[in-house]
Amino acid sequence: MNLDWQVCSRARLSRDARFDGKFFIAVLSTRIYCRPICPARTCNESNVRYYPSAASAAEAGFRPCLRCRPESSPGTPAWLGTSSTVSRALRLIGESGLEDGGVEVLAERLGVGSRHLRRLFLRHLGATPIAVAQTRRIHFAKKLIDETRLPMSEIALAAGFGCVRRFNAGIRKVYHRTPTQLRRLARQKNMQPGGHYLFKLHFRPPYHWEGMLSFLMARATPGVEVVEDGKYRRTISLNGRDGYFEVSFDAGHDALMVRIEFADPHSLFLIIERIRKMFDLGADWAAIVQSLRSDSTLAGSVEADPGLRVPGCWDGFELAVRAILGQQITVKGATAMAGRMANSFGKPFFGAGGLTHLFPPAEVLADAKLVDIGLTGARAETIRALARAVRDGKINFEGVVDSDAFLNRLCQIPGIGKWTAQYVAMRALGEPDAFPSSDLGLLRAMALETPRELEQHAEVWRPWRSYAAMYLWRMGVQRLPGASKSVSRKVRQENVERTGSHQHFSMVG
Repeated sequence: MNLDWQVCSRARLSRDARFDGKFFIAVLSTRIYCRPICPARTCNESNVRYYPSAASAAEAGFRPCLRCRPESSPGTPAWLGTSSTVSRALRLIGESGLEDGGVEVLAERLGVGSRHLRRLFLRHLGATPIAVAQTRRIHFAKKLIDETRLPMSEIALAAGFGCVRRFNAGIRKVYHRTPTQLRRLARQKNMQPGGHYLFKLHFRPPYHWEGMLSFLMARATPGVEVVEDGKYRRTISLNGRDGYFEVSFDAGHDALMVRIEFADPHSLFLIIERIRKMFDLGADWAAIVQSLRSDSTLAGSVEADPGLRVPGCWDGFELAVRAILGQQITVKGATAMAGRMANSFGKPFFGAGGLTHLFPPAEVLADAKLVDIGLTGARAETIRALARAVRDGKINFEGVVDSDAFLNRLCQIPGIGKWTAQYVAMRALGEPDAFPSSDLGLLRAMALETPRELEQHAEVWRPWRSYAAMYLWRMGVQRLPGASKSVSRKVRQENVERTGSHQHFSMVG
């Protein structure tokens, strides 16, 4: 919770969007807290206080600004300035980790006592876990009030209040207005039909949208995902309901525009949180770039393409299956195979242009005849084994607390090795330091011959090796003629020595 007031003051006076969400400004005279980019008249330094989180400002008795809307700020990176325990707790709270049992159950999952967890939250965020969760709930409710035409009863349930009375009381206590009064202030111009929602999700600039789209386009599963006209679109399924979302870029407001078609509004919070993770909207580029630009190998690419993010995924199981398909074959080949899998085993979907299927869930793939779509027997059995583990609850991609333990369980499945596990950690778990060092694309970009050499060089990139990997993949193949065969043989031999397997040294799929 130690904020440098001089740094905060300079950021406040500059209204620099790169600091948006990293701290909040409370004004003593009005008892309002704002984002660093708030357009309101600048106050004297003696009249402001700085808080590391919206929850800590709320706990100190300040209410959110209705002009800059703190609920719309980018999420604070969970790994920035916090202990690993708090980081994991924030991730679980974002996945509704307090809904079943409260702080005690959350602390038990993290392996600490509830009192100690509260102390950690107060030290790093200035508020208790309950206060953090309550602030997130209030902020999401405010977003639904401003950006949708949902009835207040449905907003109350979608934001996790349980009943309208608690929702009304919470909004009035925080904003000093009723939900209906807040909706009148929003002055919505674009009315969305029932089941359609439009959200604006902010990020800290710079954001390399073209880099994000090009990565997703090459790996888009035909029928499940579509990238066209500068937009990303995909089908989704939650709690027995099907729908889709579409994401586009709004450079003028440092935001992504998200259009969702989904029949159940109660799932909106989870959908939005997944989209935030998928497009890496909580990343703090100012912190990441310090490690990357210090390496001459990456410096030129970092300067040429600032703001490259690590693409996440909608569903961890789907991503893991996609990674298995990508072992030892090209990106294009793995993408085509994923399309055949979705077409053969996925549920048909009738919606936006190009979206024809939902990706098959674990329950379907556990017993699917995957060799019928061209998979080898060994690769098919690996996917079925993973699907059975997920179906039976032995592996769960949601609410992962200990990523190392999770990856160890994943690697116990025959056919899944270090490359696949690190790729899953990078994109499904959102680990900023995950690094598939045996990937041929990374080795070629660095002109190195073995994963050991790459891992040694990559030490200078920590804890942002995932971002370094994105730049190396983007840099492409830059090697001498004939180098690929040498690299392939050496990588193959090293993987045999380490794991007795040949399956995780190909270019990323």
